[in-house]
Amino acid sequence: MDGFPQVCFIKNTVTNPNIIVGDYTYYDDPENAEDFERNVLYHFPFIGDKLIIGKFCAIARGAKFIMNGANHKMSGVSTYPFFIFGNGWEKAMPKPGDLPYKGDTVVGHDVWIGYDALIMPGVQIGNGAVVAARSVVTADVAPYTLVGGNPAQPIKQRFDPDVVAFLNDLAWWDWPIEAITQHLELIVSGDIPALRAISASAQRQ
Repeated sequence: MDGFPQVCFIKNTVTNPNIIVGDYTYYDDPENAEDFERNVLYHFPFIGDKLIIGKFCAIARGAKFIMNGANHKMSGVSTYPFFIFGNGWEKAMPKPGDLPYKGDTVVGHDVWIGYDALIMPGVQIGNGAVVAARSVVTADVAPYTLVGGNPAQPIKQRFDPDVVAFLNDLAWWDWPIEAITQHLELIVSGDIPALRAISASAQRQ
């Protein structure tokens, strides 16, 4: 990317079919930004969970996504995964349903994930949310909410609930790119009344 060589739109660099990334979402890392997949950990094909990231997300260096393959059986005396070493220990292979499974991890559109943030399995992050640097996200994040800490907690709502509802319905990220370009100054401003005024015409373009 011109002027920002450490930034990469990652939709076309991801090869794992269980990682789905929307248009214009980028990963920022001076050490091989194209290899975003190295930050998706314990993502084993036989488990089948997906990481789904929306459009226009900004993912900072070192952000990591822990997937369901990191889980160990919790119902026994030991949590040690004996079965992965074979040599007779495979008889301790967990049965279906033995391992905790949190489902797919889903990041909405226009989400900013800060430096070294850690997203745990099955978390849902709403549109327009912001995850502060080095946060550990263990629970769902509401749309247009800033969260931070370990575990991450809401710090503030970016907009009033009625504005959040409007922005979710507006879904500017789904507009044709020509309409986004035409109305870019409004999209990056806080002028909600002006956005309301142009929203119908922009979606028709």
